[in-house]
Amino acid sequence: MADVASGVASVWVPVEDMDRARAFYRDTLGLSEQKTTEDWSEFDANGLMIGLNARESAKRADGGAVLTFQPDGDLDAEVASLRDKGVEFTGGISDHPWGRIAPFKDSEGNDLQFYAPPS
Repeated sequence: MADVASGVASVWVPVEDMDRARAFYRDTLGLSEQKTTEDWSEFDANGLMIGLNARESAKRADGGAVLTFQPDGDLDAEVASLRDKGVEFTGGISDHPWGRIAPFKDSEGNDLQFYAPPS
């Protein structure tokens, strides 16, 4: 049987306010903005394209997909850096046998988190 999918091409994230969302992904998270229009913006997240999609109405809701990022440095230091930029980590950092996570929300209410493997 042939493979149906060979990888993830992109992740689409619904946004209510494109300028606010672009600022969050570019200035707060430090991702490289590739292109932008009024309804669509693309960011490079270590080879994965994240598309901010304002064409579909964004409804804030609990549940659904979670974007997981690798911190550039030490997880605790990156969490502190984002907290200094006003990002709220509602659950703090939790330790598990499989690694550490720190959940937070983007400017549009989408679920994000940092993940660091066990040391």
